[in-house]
Amino acid sequence: MYSKMKEYLSNTIAEIKEAGLYKEERLIESAQQAAITVKGKEVLNFCANNYLGLSNNPRLIAAGKEMMDRRGYGMSSVRFICGTQDIHKELEAAISDYFKTEDTILYAACFDANGGVFEPLLGQEDAIISDSLNHASIIDGVRLCKAKRYRYDNADMEDLERCLIEAQEQRFRIIVTDGVFSMDGNVAPMDKICDLADKYDALVMVDECHSAGVVGKTGHGVNEQFNTYGRIDIMTGTLGKAFGGAIGGFTTGRKEIIDLLRQRSRPYLFSNSIPPAVIGASLEVFKMLKESNELHDKLADNVTYFRTKMIEAGFDIKPTQSAICAVMLYDAKLSQQYAAKLLEEGIYVTGFYYPVVPKDQARIRVQISAGHEKVHLDRCINAFVKVGEELGVLK
Repeated sequence: MYSKMKEYLSNTIAEIKEAGLYKEERLIESAQQAAITVKGKEVLNFCANNYLGLSNNPRLIAAGKEMMDRRGYGMSSVRFICGTQDIHKELEAAISDYFKTEDTILYAACFDANGGVFEPLLGQEDAIISDSLNHASIIDGVRLCKAKRYRYDNADMEDLERCLIEAQEQRFRIIVTDGVFSMDGNVAPMDKICDLADKYDALVMVDECHSAGVVGKTGHGVNEQFNTYGRIDIMTGTLGKAFGGAIGGFTTGRKEIIDLLRQRSRPYLFSNSIPPAVIGASLEVFKMLKESNELHDKLADNVTYFRTKMIEAGFDIKPTQSAICAVMLYDAKLSQQYAAKLLEEGIYVTGFYYPVVPKDQARIRVQISAGHEKVHLDRCINAFVKVGEELGVLK
């Protein structure tokens, strides 16, 4: 049987390559940081989610090692059997404190958090109203639930209101949105979303993966940005981006919601607990973020500088309030060619194209970090200009 499937798979892969959509994985031969080693060459990394520059932070490394000495390497179990340590509860409390919520539940990844949040809470008599640009993990989580599905245009409040009116016949309604949309970099208008939720009696859920640590005056996410504390019922997020860049996810919010997820959320019930080293480093992250806003302030300055210089150079960049700068090229093959030439110039970025973004919306997503210095930003900008002139993107 496999001989037939092998032929089908080989043909499909060949078609992907012919279309210029084949994804190559480039090996990093160093720690994750602003300057990394790829094929023996030092390049500047502008495509990691390392927003606060913590992925190789000495304090986190030391904290992870120390916690491994204290609590071991791995848990070898799920939480409700024998996989919960005191440090898991400490981290959940730290996350709740950071987001000013009532309780938190940890997952192996935010993909699991989003995959495990809807089915335990909602049934076929309920409604999920989802932004059209929500992350794939939200989409997959919604598919696992029997609730009626509505979809509104990205950050379009008129279209959201239309969905809410249609959903009034359902028992419970929940509006679900990314805090920052990962391909465009725009921030969901949470104040307006909460206003509509109040008007039409709906719950609100937000995925904070690309917004926590980034948006808001001190980087505390969309609640801080829009002063919606107490109005958002569920937040999901990750430890794998701004908060150290390792692995692990969480859902934080109303106490009763978190309590039921502990009883019925399948990714939580059937996945191993987060290992002690990750817990130790994560606890250190939240300690550091309480001590100072220095990293967030540097990130904000870097983003402003980079965007201003790129727009002045003539690049088409989507509006953003985050650390994501989408340099629009529109052509899939061009995005691949552009990224390859930038790597030759010592700039590590990735071209994004269908199906990751809509057709004819190809781009290079540049992600700024507090780990970048001005000299790094200038090298990146100069390389973009040089390649842009070579490929006719800049006239």
